Amino acid sequence: MKDRKVPTIFSRQQARAKWHRARLRQEQRGGATYLVETMAEDMIERLDFMRLEPKDAMVVGDTRGLLATTLEAKGANGKISLLGDIDEEQPSPPQAFDLIVHLLGLGMVNDLPGAMIHARNSLREGGLFLTAFPGAGSLPVLRQLAMIADGDRPAARMHPLIDNRAGTALLERAGFKRQVVDSYTMRVRYPSLERLIEDLRDHGLTRSLVSPAPALTRSGWQLAKAAFDEMRDEDGKVTETFEILTLTGWR
Repeated sequence: MKDRKVPTIFSRQQARAKWHRARLRQEQRGGATYLVETMAEDMIERLDFMRLEPKDAMVVGDTRGLLATTLEAKGANGKISLLGDIDEEQPSPPQAFDLIVHLLGLGMVNDLPGAMIHARNSLREGGLFLTAFPGAGSLPVLRQLAMIADGDRPAARMHPLIDNRAGTALLERAGFKRQVVDSYTMRVRYPSLERLIEDLRDHGLTRSLVSPAPALTRSGWQLAKAAFDEMRDEDGKVTETFEILTLTGWR
């Protein structure tokens, strides 16, 4: 049987660089962290609700250390991994953890089914896998502005996002015994298009697609800014939406 061919959509080199830049922006420039903080706080609430007290846990993408601190207080031995440093598409130690939590970045790997299979294999029997990342329905304003900026020749500037139905299929395909998929909405108000883009850079949510995209022209940028201005509300701000998809699976 031939090996399954995984399409190369994302550049691992570009992804590693952008996650590294994002951490530097957060550490050195006081960059935006509200998305990863919200995801971590939501995970903490879920774990408290389940009264889960893992012995060994791996946490990926928790740049603020909120989850790590909570799990340590519960007596867990924690392994902290950074986005870009860990290769989710490669096998990890088998049956090494009772809990794996992955924040923000799992929706931007080439072999997501394979990454989830590797995560499941790293769990002990009855172990729990949790991941959260922006899903379908996220960034509708930015997508619209990108279309306006490109005019008659739209470029592939943003990648497709996963919805709840696809999330359930991924958990089933990875072999998790029980699956729960849900989402919640975050609405963030921005005073300018520049601020929206800067916040995305702070979080590492910028482009890492293999396929090149033409540089945005100055006229295109001005069109996007003008369209942004037309969207302003009474307070002079524009509301952007993040639909956070959360996948839960038990081995």
